[in-house]
Amino acid sequence: MDNYLQQKRILVGITGGIAAYKTIELIRLLRKQDAEVRVVLTEAAAHFVSPLTLQAISGNAVSQSLFDPQAELAMGHIELAKWADALIIAPATADFLARLNLGLASDLLTTLCLATKAPIFIAPAMNQQMYAQSVVQQHLASLRQRGINIIGPNSGEQACGDVGAGRMSEPAEIFAALSASFVTAKPLLGLKVAITAGPTQEAIDPVRYISNYSSGKMGYAIAEAFAKQGAIVTLISGPVNLTPPQDVNVIKVTTAQQMWEQSMSAAVTHQIFIGCAAVADYRVADIAPQKIKKSGDEITLKLVKNPDIIADVGHLTAQRPFTVGFAAETQDVENYAKDKLVRKRLDLICANDVSIAGQGFSSDHNALQLFWADGNVSLPLTDKQHLAEQLVNLIINLYQKTNHNDEKN
Repeated sequence: MDNYLQQKRILVGITGGIAAYKTIELIRLLRKQDAEVRVVLTEAAAHFVSPLTLQAISGNAVSQSLFDPQAELAMGHIELAKWADALIIAPATADFLARLNLGLASDLLTTLCLATKAPIFIAPAMNQQMYAQSVVQQHLASLRQRGINIIGPNSGEQACGDVGAGRMSEPAEIFAALSASFVTAKPLLGLKVAITAGPTQEAIDPVRYISNYSSGKMGYAIAEAFAKQGAIVTLISGPVNLTPPQDVNVIKVTTAQQMWEQSMSAAVTHQIFIGCAAVADYRVADIAPQKIKKSGDEITLKLVKNPDIIADVGHLTAQRPFTVGFAAETQDVENYAKDKLVRKRLDLICANDVSIAGQGFSSDHNALQLFWADGNVSLPLTDKQHLAEQLVNLIINLYQKTNHNDEKN
């Protein structure tokens, strides 16, 4: 197994959460791979893990205070910031996330975060209700936009007895994320992925149209997540107000018919097809050539069905890609999603309840229930960029398993 952490200098920050005991195992894993580790302990963290234990495990003295006279004789906090190849804060409490997002330098650890050029990783850990608060999610989204890497959190039983999202990722998961950050190769290099995103607009007359509330944010986030891993991404986008992701080929369309044409062309030349767009089910049968004038209390529009893009891709018999659909529902989400999975012949369907405030259409956050032939998993509410990264990893895992099984058969 490749050792990407050998001789890397890892600065480990520990804040005051009960999960701090797990960080001892993380340090042990890093040292086992011959990484050099230095530990920074906040005042609150010292109530959960002792400096003596951390010194014994890391092999170096533990730094605790911004005002250590001996360390500051040589501008110790600046030297420590320059020393690091990577900085990981685990656990990262809600308080620390807020201070980091505001750019405060109120203690040694936040000062190091401002002073270092090294990549910063944080592993959030807090009560599930705290994690679900919109202000915490806003801090996480802002930090991610600034290039800070967020690992987890996981869902499950918590020390307080609650069950939900907010458990710190396991040491092995954090270790794997740190190790992967030093890999220069792109794991999905050459993989061709087509994604639809955003709404479609179906004209009524030259000034009016039928559409929906889709912002395109989820599809754009998925495209960006694939591109970051080296995939060749084609993004077929309806009308949105979003900046195209870097290294992504964007094809702009307006109507469902246009999106269908581009999708069917892309489907047979890409290995993975993801239908994330909110495509209008119907269009106006006869588009008025001039603006329809107000006349009377009622108006009747005749609508005809649009092509079902994801079903047509799923039912391809030749050059069919691994096909992922989305189901935005307002009730009975699981049953509707499972029905679409089978009826449209999909490999995976991603369902979300858009009736819940704060997730889905137009929101920066979302939660998904994923279903495939022999499994399912729920991805808890988080910002769409983080959710996209989790989803991409799961899609790749299922895609690779499917290809492996096809080769065996």
